[in-house]
Amino acid sequence: MSSVQSVLIVGVSAGGLTAAEALRRKGYTGTLTLLGAERELPYDRPPLSKQILSGAWEPARAQLRSAEQLASLDAEFALGDPAVGLDAHRREVITATGRTLTADAVVIATGVIPRTLPAQRGVRGTHVIRDLGDAVALRTELLCARRVVVIGDGVLGAETAATARQLGLDVTLVGPQPAPMTEQLGPLVAGHLADLHLRNGVTLRGGVMPERLHTRGDQVTGLRLSDGTELEADVVVTAIGCTPATGWLENSGLDIANGVVCDAHCRAAPGIWAVGDAARWYHEGLGRLVRLENRTNASEQALAVASDILGSGRPYMPVPYFWTDQFDARLQIHGVVSPDAQAEMAEGDPLDGRFVVRFQDPVGPEGVLGWNMPKQARLQRTSLVDRYTRPRKSATPV
Repeated sequence: MSSVQSVLIVGVSAGGLTAAEALRRKGYTGTLTLLGAERELPYDRPPLSKQILSGAWEPARAQLRSAEQLASLDAEFALGDPAVGLDAHRREVITATGRTLTADAVVIATGVIPRTLPAQRGVRGTHVIRDLGDAVALRTELLCARRVVVIGDGVLGAETAATARQLGLDVTLVGPQPAPMTEQLGPLVAGHLADLHLRNGVTLRGGVMPERLHTRGDQVTGLRLSDGTELEADVVVTAIGCTPATGWLENSGLDIANGVVCDAHCRAAPGIWAVGDAARWYHEGLGRLVRLENRTNASEQALAVASDILGSGRPYMPVPYFWTDQFDARLQIHGVVSPDAQAEMAEGDPLDGRFVVRFQDPVGPEGVLGWNMPKQARLQRTSLVDRYTRPRKSATPV
């Protein structure tokens, strides 16, 4: 039986909110505080590069819960006041406004911070997409633009390029990979994704990165690539990855290394847990530390942490999962695809726009991807469960 009487959740996005809801649902009746850097009520991030950017949704539709549902949590929402320090021994959080918050249990759910190009600071027409304000500001400029360059060919960059192209803009996707999302999907599927973008009118410039931004006054006008190519642009979107939002944890006493380092129960220290994009925890099934940046993991990890806070936790060993929507394709990826994985078509046909790919490494099945075949991909996922959810004999805790 847990003796926890107060819980402080630092970060009010999907992971933080899910942890709070799970605690109440599991019978926790103590005090509950959610501390957030943003002023907005909790909202979903996956729609930012798609439905919000395209205008299919009004920003309010991205909210995860209504004001009435949030009120039913009987929790204090301290918004617009980012955490700036933590004393892990005392479980004491200091905020930007000078508040000191202490709790029996602290959950770190501060997510990530987008990387930017140093040259884009202070330059109008350059954007990132991380929060709701970013997406709204970018959409406003896209409505007046003609030429867009997206820097970064991972999932966010590819989604942003697809959305901008569907708005009728001239779009160039620039990145270091030979094809979009090669590192996440492998060369076979990434090749089909490149074909999808090309068929829809996106210009792909793979294997390069920007060398210099061109401006007129403080407005971006284009950029030069590392291969010497010159591109004109009214808007430049940077999607070159993120870093865990852990700067506020410096000198906290926690182990910080590409995220908050946690054990198999997502515990960073006695009475302190981490969830979501900022958490790097020991996955007993894989036998190594893992950090995942996706919506599904943030929510599933939050459920596991809520159980652990209340004394009924188990090692967190998910089969990783994420999805991406680009043009008319929904890609659903189960497991983790390693660079040396062998890919084989398991079902369907790329010519029909529907197929399933199975990935294998020397140990066995490690991943499944469905391209507009969700049911079939879920069925293929069963081959992965034993590998991801059974602790390795050689596994040792961090």
